[in-house]
Amino acid sequence: MVMNLRVERQATLPGPVAWAPITDHRVKLHAGPPVRGTCRMRDFVTRRGEIDIVPAGMSDAWEEHDAGSTLTLHLPHALLRRAADEMRLPEGRAALAPRHQFRDARIEHIAWALDADRLAGSPSGRLFADSLGVALAVHLLGHSAATARREPAPLSPQQLRRVVEHIDAHVAADLSLARLAEVAGISASHLKTVFKRSTGVPVHQFVVQRRVERAVSLLRGGEMPPSEVALEAGFAHQSHMARCMRRLLGVTPTLVSQGA
Repeated sequence: MVMNLRVERQATLPGPVAWAPITDHRVKLHAGPPVRGTCRMRDFVTRRGEIDIVPAGMSDAWEEHDAGSTLTLHLPHALLRRAADEMRLPEGRAALAPRHQFRDARIEHIAWALDADRLAGSPSGRLFADSLGVALAVHLLGHSAATARREPAPLSPQQLRRVVEHIDAHVAADLSLARLAEVAGISASHLKTVFKRSTGVPVHQFVVQRRVERAVSLLRGGEMPPSEVALEAGFAHQSHMARCMRRLLGVTPTLVSQGA
């Protein structure tokens, strides 16, 4: 069962737009200049940053009078249901209502982050998309006031050790949030919340740090070229490794291999 959040960039020409029912929830972010349109005999203007939600199984249709650009997040219902279960919401709460032309900074950030990763060739891997998918599902479902006041239990030293050991042992693999949560013995949404409290960084950033550390060790060993080091350390390619290394250490792979 596919449970990954994915993003689709779409350019539309003036004219009718129709969305057929699908099994994913769709969250549409307007990403270009204002677009004038008509929906159910009502005129509207959609501006950059405005969001529409079309729940799974629902259709939508409207007329656009200008060319437009959108980012559409496809959120599998299975992911929303899993988030609802992990939040211990009452049965039936794993649902979304249609909404139109609202703003939400967190949803916008998730959409742009996922699109930037897609444009770069998805070098951040499945763990990055997993983390964003859980964040979006939890945000859309919302916490009750009681849940928001209750601090989740932190990772125990044993849980953290198991997760870190698993990351180190599989640093070159396409790690998933669900698998790391399974190693810790907790839910994916819980791990995403408490991992940062335990380490100071989100889980996907921690994995990048461990990959940079592995790459530094291999480069200083001098036994393989940088292109092979990148793959061995879990990066998508050599440029991805260099970009992460410069961001975290302020040096290039070449300088590291020279003993800098």
